[in-house]
Amino acid sequence: MDIQEFLNKQKIEYEMIYHKPTYDSQRLAQAVAETGYHVAKTVLLKSDADYILAVVPATNTIDLADVGVMFRSNVLVLATEEEADELFPDCEAGVIPPFGSQYGLTTLLDEALSEVDEIVFEGNTHDEAVRMNYADYFELEKPVVTRLSHPEND
Repeated sequence: MDIQEFLNKQKIEYEMIYHKPTYDSQRLAQAVAETGYHVAKTVLLKSDADYILAVVPATNTIDLADVGVMFRSNVLVLATEEEADELFPDCEAGVIPPFGSQYGLTTLLDEALSEVDEIVFEGNTHDEAVRMNYADYFELEKPVVTRLSHPEND
């Protein structure tokens, strides 16, 4: 999926931000001069049944135990980069778009992101980001909104 093409087709307003390549969400936040609370970090999780996409603020860490309980999964781990690359072949290695529905995946969204007006996330490559209204993202993706994470310093 080409994110720009997808958003254009849906007639969604967004801003593309081109920047030096970054390989984690905190550095992305710095590169685009945005608070980490508005930058969406997308993480691929693997349960004993399927893959799940989790979208949390860049400042937070996913609570795997809580998410595992939510999905009644005995096993919930971070998927490997190789697994992510297989599931998202249209993205640069290591890039995971926050639109799981476009890949047949359930998307979970941390409730902290539902409280912001705009979100920023990685595009299809490590040197592009997308800024869009949270309400538009929610309407397009229809993620399950729940508490998934906690601030990294907690």
